[in-house]
Amino acid sequence: EVQLQASGGGLVQTGGSLRLSCAASGFTPDDYAIGWFRQAPGKEREGVSCISISDGRTYYEDSVKGRFTISSDNAKNTVYLQMNSLKPEDTAVYYCAADDTRTLVAGTDVDYWGQGTLVTVSS
Repeated sequence: EVQLQASGGGLVQTGGSLRLSCAASGFTPDDYAIGWFRQAPGKEREGVSCISISDGRTYYEDSVKGRFTISSDNAKNTVYLQMNSLKPEDTAVYYCAADDTRTLVAGTDVDYWGQGTLVTVSS
């Protein structure tokens, strides 16, 4: 059974940092990309970032470039999202997901989802 376990959300002030973790099990992650999506109240879900486990290629949504960094620890089958310089507009439930890179970048028909972790950035 494929499982993605997200953790690391919390409450932080504007300008602060958080690190999200996504632990993957039940499949061979190096055949996949793992990424993060977020959904703010009243808004549609949007892709944030993803990383190809096989070649390390990364992708970022424009609003997080330069502030967020995605990385992977393949020995632990875990992907991290380091979020710096957080803004109130980053407040959302963050979900990790897994699929091939093209599907994650497109953000539709994604096969595997973890539970969400709430990130709240206070102004």
